[in-house]
Amino acid sequence: MNLTWKDFLLTTGARWANGVAADFGDPAGELAAAGTTTTIIAPLAHLGLLAVHGSDAPAFLHNQLTSDVKHLPPNAAQHSAWCSAKGRMLASFLTFRTADSFLLQLAADLAPAIAQRLQMFVLRSQVVVADRSADYVLLGLAGAQCRAALAASGLPTPEAALSTLASAAGLVICLAPERYEVVVDLAAAPALWSQLAAHARPVGTPVWQWLDIRAGVPLITRRTSEEFVPQMADFERLGGVSFHKGCYPGQEVVARTQYLGKVKRHLYRVHAATAIDIGQAIFARDAPDRPCGTIANAAPAPTGGYEALAVIQENYALSGALALAAADGPRVELVAGD
Repeated sequence: MNLTWKDFLLTTGARWANGVAADFGDPAGELAAAGTTTTIIAPLAHLGLLAVHGSDAPAFLHNQLTSDVKHLPPNAAQHSAWCSAKGRMLASFLTFRTADSFLLQLAADLAPAIAQRLQMFVLRSQVVVADRSADYVLLGLAGAQCRAALAASGLPTPEAALSTLASAAGLVICLAPERYEVVVDLAAAPALWSQLAAHARPVGTPVWQWLDIRAGVPLITRRTSEEFVPQMADFERLGGVSFHKGCYPGQEVVARTQYLGKVKRHLYRVHAATAIDIGQAIFARDAPDRPCGTIANAAPAPTGGYEALAVIQENYALSGALALAAADGPRVELVAGD
């Protein structure tokens, strides 16, 4: 997180904790607003950006990532992942394009290491991988008046989910109806924030993380890197895995898992009355000797307690007897979709 951007947010009332804007003075009210039609704006300091450019960039990424990068249109985004040779996700991405490069959005705590590791695979290709997290600011906008807020700030408004539009003011990604991300140069971020905040309520980063949980979109972080094959995190349902492309790291494992039906763990949205941490184990009360699941992402919930996305062994997920950290730990309950 660039200190200039952080300092600006502090002047607007942000309270900082764990590397992100935790809230803007009213965490409960901000969470409650996210659960309504109120339009909100959030700084997404938990995310970083890698830039991949060069004449061989499309082929390079196509041969490394789980998605079909070669057929990614200029004004589109796609979910993707980079796997180990064992088919475990090293990182998850939202992949999109600018005029001269591909941008890979990922967990900020993974960005430096993933950039360095990806560059090792370039070999003789005409490709450069760079961590550009300090050069851009990511903003999240959600709510009924998103499009009006974007238009009033001079930003384009892509309509279809996972479509993008670029302008001099920034690049806008439509994640879903009434939910957008904005990628803006660091120098222009304070002015754009002020413009958008005139039409949207500022909220802390955890509010946006809860919206991702509600949407069922997991984010691989340092604590869950190499924990899951893509199908465990439901990445094939997000369009993040192509089963019709050539080889990539872990492709044999991912394909075998898909076609032999060996995926026994899946992604579930869960709730607990107590705090939930990323990477925390989930146990079934009637099988106390070993965990049956892992927390992928977690955030405070508007209704109280915490919600999370968890990868859980299917035969235990529906048992109704799940617990956090130990078999006799706090109760964990599945949450029905909105």
